[in-house]
Amino acid sequence: MKQKILVKVPMHCDKCRTKALKIAAAAHGVSKVSIEGADKDHIEVIGDGVDSVCLTRLLRKKLRSATIVKVEEVKEAKADKKEEKTTPLPGCVQYCPPMFYELAHEYPESVQCSIM
Repeated sequence: MKQKILVKVPMHCDKCRTKALKIAAAAHGVSKVSIEGADKDHIEVIGDGVDSVCLTRLLRKKLRSATIVKVEEVKEAKADKKEEKTTPLPGCVQYCPPMFYELAHEYPESVQCSIM
């Protein structure tokens, strides 16, 4: 289940924004992180199985304060799931031969030690 989490974090400079984005991106299950809001003080996290409480705790530990604004489920549009089928042009070959290689090792014949 994909979910979208919106967290309010007071960020007054670019360094704080970068730090908050790195912390949010490192959380387990996160697939997308972005900064939202008119004042650029909201972090939007989209991911599968993201724990919003743990994410907020991490942000509070590093940036002093963070508040969960909203958690909602993301529903994927069915239009995205449909694959567009392309029709082959006449005279074009759609076959690609498989690419592989074979690694052959040639070992020299055993050399006997002359010391013994």
